[in-house]
Amino acid sequence: MMLIEETAVPQAALPVNEFKAHLRLGTGFSDGDVQDMVLESFLRAAIAAIEARTGKILVERVFSWTVTRWRDPAGQALPVAPVQGITGFKLRDRADEEELIDAAYYRLEQDAQRPVMWSTGSCLPSIPPGGVADICFVAGYAPDWNGLPADLGQAVILLAAHYYEYRHETRRGETGLPLGVTGLIERYRTVRLFAGGRA
Repeated sequence: MMLIEETAVPQAALPVNEFKAHLRLGTGFSDGDVQDMVLESFLRAAIAAIEARTGKILVERVFSWTVTRWRDPAGQALPVAPVQGITGFKLRDRADEEELIDAAYYRLEQDAQRPVMWSTGSCLPSIPPGGVADICFVAGYAPDWNGLPADLGQAVILLAAHYYEYRHETRRGETGLPLGVTGLIERYRTVRLFAGGRA
């Protein structure tokens, strides 16, 4: 199984001004945006770290997911949440010939922890031997920063500030997230239950 991020977090969605205010950087100067690219990089790194730790996508974007077999023929749990919609579903055989699957054959259960693509019949279309299923979907809490849950937004700012504060540190340190960040994101972490077939 392989998940690919097809679109990046839009630059306009990054809370650069909020981050500057948190860092108490000066504003209103003619060169006030000179650090913006650096600040954006820390924000993107913080978003990526929190998404990896929680399995939750913060800002909406497009993903594609390649699956070699269904865990449950009746429905396949998607790898991240929340999913806003499935935009495409196709099967590819070992010769790379494609079959587009009509949306009438599946539906999305928009579960906040573990969204599932369910068959509208008895089972999802069979993946060809040696082939794959390609599922394209839009995931994320909101298209811009203002739509995020407040605690996740605060966690990103805190983690980006941590990266900024230790930006010149070259020694290998602890790999865990700061305590304040882990406290904010703990309730969003997904518990994976493999026995139920939905992991």
